[in-house]
Amino acid sequence: MSSIWAFLGIPPQALFGQLMVGLINGAFYAMLSLGLALIFGMLNIINFAHGALYMMGAFAAYFLLNFFGIGYWPALLLAPLIVGAFGMVIERLFLKQLYGLDHLYGLLLTFGLALILEGVFRELYGSSGLPYAPPPELTGGYNLGFMYLPTYRGWVVVASAIVCIGTWLLIEKTRLGAYLRAATENPALVQAFGINVPAMITLTYGLGVALAAFAGVLAAPIYSVNPLMGSNLIIIVFAVVVIGGMGSILGSVITGFMLGLLEGLTKVFYPEASNTVIFVVMAIVLLIKPQGLFGRAN
Repeated sequence: MSSIWAFLGIPPQALFGQLMVGLINGAFYAMLSLGLALIFGMLNIINFAHGALYMMGAFAAYFLLNFFGIGYWPALLLAPLIVGAFGMVIERLFLKQLYGLDHLYGLLLTFGLALILEGVFRELYGSSGLPYAPPPELTGGYNLGFMYLPTYRGWVVVASAIVCIGTWLLIEKTRLGAYLRAATENPALVQAFGINVPAMITLTYGLGVALAAFAGVLAAPIYSVNPLMGSNLIIIVFAVVVIGGMGSILGSVITGFMLGLLEGLTKVFYPEASNTVIFVVMAIVLLIKPQGLFGRAN
C-alpha cells in the first residue's frame, strides 16, 4: 500500500481530505441543483435567483439565532419555511406573469431579483461574512486513521443525501408528485379533475426555494453568512444542472455529488484546473449529449 502512495506522490491524508472537501461541495451542488431542476422541470423557469435565496436561508438562520434565540436545529426547519414562503410570494407577484413566454424573460427577472437581494443584504451587513457556530452536538471530529473527519461536515453530507433522496421519492413515487408532473404537462386536464393547478405551481416553486434555503442553513457554519455566498456558487450549480440534464431531478443529484468528488480529485493532482474542470466537463457533455447525461431528448 505504501508503494501506491509513493507512486502517486501524495500522502493519503491529503487525498482523502480533498475527497471529503469535494464530497461536501458536491452535497451543496446536489441540493442547489435539485431545487433548480425541480423549478425548471415543473415550471420551465430558469431561476437565477436561486443563489440569493440560498444566501437568505443562511441569513434566516442567523436572524433566528441572534434576534429570537432560536438555535440551529429549529432553524433547519424554520428557515426553509420562511424563505420558501418568500419564494411563493415572488412566484405569485412576478413569475406567474411569465408562464408561456420565452425562458429568457424568467432568467432576466430572476437575475434582477438576485442582484436586488444581494445588494440589500450587502448594504446592510457588508461582505466580510458573519459567524454562525455549529451546534455543540456536531463539534469535534473522528480520527479514521487515514484522515480526520469533522463531525459537522459528515453531517452535511448525510443530511443532503437524505433530503435529495426524499425529494426525489416525493416527486417520482407519490400521488402529489404525479399531480405536479401532470400539471406541468397538461394543466387544463388536471384542472378539470378539480385540482388547483396555480396553487400547485406556487407550492412547487416554494419547495425548490426551501431546498436552497435548507442548503444555506447547512452552509452557514462552514462558509459563514455572507451576502455573496450564493453568487459565488450559482454558476457552478447551473453547470451541474446542464450536465445532469435540465429538469432531471435524479440527474442533478447524482451529477452534483460526482462533480464535487471530481473537483476534489483535481485539486490533488492538478490544482490549477480545479476551478475550471466542471466547465470543461460541461462542454464535453454538451458536445456529446446536448440534453445532458440524464436528460431526455426532445
